[in-house]
Amino acid sequence: MRSATSVALAAVERAGLADLFAKAVDGVRMGRQDGLRLVACPDLTAVGTVANATRERINGDRTHYILNRHVNYTNVCNKGCRFCYFARNPKDGGPTPYLLTSDDVYAALTARPDDRLSEIHMVGGIDPRLPLDYYLDLLRAAKRARPNACVKAFTAVEIDQIARVAGRTVPATLDLLMEAGLGAVPGGGAEVLSDRVHAMLHPNKLTPSQWIDISRQVAGAGLPQYATMLFGHVETPEERVDHLLALRALQDETGHLLALTPLAFHPEGSYLSHLPAPTGIDDLRMAAVSRALLDNVAHIKSFWVMSTVQVSQISLWYGADDIDGTVQEYEITFPEGRLGQTSQSLSRTELEALIVEAGRNPVERDTLYQPVAPSETCHA
Repeated sequence: MRSATSVALAAVERAGLADLFAKAVDGVRMGRQDGLRLVACPDLTAVGTVANATRERINGDRTHYILNRHVNYTNVCNKGCRFCYFARNPKDGGPTPYLLTSDDVYAALTARPDDRLSEIHMVGGIDPRLPLDYYLDLLRAAKRARPNACVKAFTAVEIDQIARVAGRTVPATLDLLMEAGLGAVPGGGAEVLSDRVHAMLHPNKLTPSQWIDISRQVAGAGLPQYATMLFGHVETPEERVDHLLALRALQDETGHLLALTPLAFHPEGSYLSHLPAPTGIDDLRMAAVSRALLDNVAHIKSFWVMSTVQVSQISLWYGADDIDGTVQEYEITFPEGRLGQTSQSLSRTELEALIVEAGRNPVERDTLYQPVAPSETCHA
């Protein structure tokens, strides 16, 4: 019986991707047409083999995870994105809007004091009534509750809104947020960096060029940032590839992006509920294409809450080297009852077991992808 490696390499040959596999092994940058070939190739095994060559060249056998907690501080939002189930506009009625106070955040983060926590991932909707001090108080409460944890908070869209309401520049606003405890910036809000998609699905949010500009200012402030891509709605294959190339160009310029998470769009409960649900094949292909094209971004993350644990395990052979973390609560994508409950949690032991079962080597990390020993916490 042939080895798995020989079978995979044979698939690459049959699919006509041997030249791309050679580029992946040698670290030669791929172009737009290369990306389009990977998106269109019907042989998913061949695409994954190309991506895995890049993954192992950059990260070897390591698979990262983090002990983190998600906090969604409000579901009130005035942006009206057509893909969003989570947002509530108080004028529209319907499910109850909510807003967490800084005391609420402190209580949530101290409810299980014996749980070790390296990162607090804190994002929410865009409520123009919230002043700068509200966000500063959230950060201070998070740091007071978990002084050794990195607070990764506020997407580029939120940062832009906070600065506008405060009447300050983005750099001046970032300075104040950092003084209050901001340690890193999550990657949401970019969706797909396409003017066409922006006009169709989220015209009230930052344009692609504005998102890139805010990210440049985040880099200028010395903050690390994550990136995402929300795929599987109205975007074209070309727009997927162009999104990745726009992030690659930004990273060439700033070097501040730590990881990319490709996120498959889940249409349930949104204005686009008529669209088909994502498949594991979609998740695996975009993890692979992302890894192959983003040669200057060290890490590709498979967010197990959205892709399922099983697909995230497989993705570790399709380019991904990170399956996120303990999470504990996640409300943005799934209506109540989706995947059983809105509270989603895995323990450190469970995460490590899943990675080992997939044939990879687990590494607990901090926000900056530094290894963390069991007795340590993250510092950003």
